[in-house]
Amino acid sequence: MRWHGAEDCTMKIIIINVLLFLVAAAGVYALTMLPLAVIAAVIVCFAAWMALTASGRTVASVTLVGLSTLRDRLGTSSVIILGMAGVVGVFIALLAMGEGFRATLQGSGSDETAIVTRSGALAETSSVLVRSDVDIISHMPGVARDAKGDALVSAELTVPVTAHSKGEGELTNLALRGVDPDAWQMRPRMKIVEGRTFTPGLYELVVGRSARARFAGLEPGQQVRLGTNLWTVVGAFESGDAYDSELWGDRQAVAAIYRRGSSVSSVQVKLDGPQALKMLQDALANDPRVTVDAVTTREFFARQSNSLFQLTKMIGLVVGTIMGIGALFGALNCMFAAVEQRAREIGTLRAIGFQAGSVVISVMLEAMWLALIGGAIGAGLAWLIFNGKTISTLSGFSELAFQFKVTPDLMLSGLRWALAIGFIGGLFPAARAATMPLVAALRED
Repeated sequence: MRWHGAEDCTMKIIIINVLLFLVAAAGVYALTMLPLAVIAAVIVCFAAWMALTASGRTVASVTLVGLSTLRDRLGTSSVIILGMAGVVGVFIALLAMGEGFRATLQGSGSDETAIVTRSGALAETSSVLVRSDVDIISHMPGVARDAKGDALVSAELTVPVTAHSKGEGELTNLALRGVDPDAWQMRPRMKIVEGRTFTPGLYELVVGRSARARFAGLEPGQQVRLGTNLWTVVGAFESGDAYDSELWGDRQAVAAIYRRGSSVSSVQVKLDGPQALKMLQDALANDPRVTVDAVTTREFFARQSNSLFQLTKMIGLVVGTIMGIGALFGALNCMFAAVEQRAREIGTLRAIGFQAGSVVISVMLEAMWLALIGGAIGAGLAWLIFNGKTISTLSGFSELAFQFKVTPDLMLSGLRWALAIGFIGGLFPAARAATMPLVAALRED
């Protein structure tokens, strides 16, 4: 009989632990995956239950008792808060880097313009089109035309060049884009903010805001050697996107210096209406003289940003998970210690009639409250430190400057993960508090 009793007890413990793990998994899924509106509705219903029902008010009373003792447990409580602040801050910062990169590149495109590149080319620098390709594309249906009937088309040549960075003086790649006069019509957000635009046929440059800030010798009036010639910087432009990291000059001048003949990297066209892209794609696909791909510039730059965005997202999840596990164990240790410190208090509450369920919920609410405070601190610090901070990375063969973008969605995502960690960190100590032998709890010092 003793053997069967011990076996039953062991099985009961196993079942309880399995149930706890299932509840933990369900809680993490709900807090991190469910729509925010659903979570908000659950919180409102839970708050109404606590305010309007006798059992809810009992839970509220027990929770308030536990929260009132936090000042006596500042050490253990601060471990949870600081650990969660670190997890959420790093998690948001890493994702904000990818978000900023994606926003910069996607902002460079539009649904009203299309870019045509050599079929299979992953970037403009790996695409080569010849003069006849440009002529064919210019006469395709779907291409908008000006009042004179001329196609609104910009053949563009992109080549990587080197320049000395400010401060360290290191040689770094950046993009030199040779454009036609119609290039400005393709990008209405691009404005000359100082000086003037370049004169066709001359070795003159206009520089983007980010390139001007990061590289030496790119102030209006200065000269910089690119290729075999000195180029004069005659103006600066600002567009608020990836083009801010480029140098612009006359396409014919760029082609002459870099011996590209009449070849170009891409052709940007103004689309003539919502159905124009489909017309253009079909016409190009059915023309045996060209082997090209045409997509909107928004889609093109979105593809360019996808690889780094996915990489930073994966790194953020991996690093966040590793740090989250550390914070979870810290929360578990702290909450188990809190339960032990409050053993007599919890035992007294149960002895005077408070249900075990009330104790469970109160301990979990305490853990989630501390995790939420830590998450809010981490999210706030991430926004203060990183939002708008400019960094650069290689995009293709040239450097691209972009800003960290700490969005409200990223901050909410960080807070949701903080609540999920707090949920698990409070669940198992709460179960311990609810199942603690009453006599042993009352004897605790």
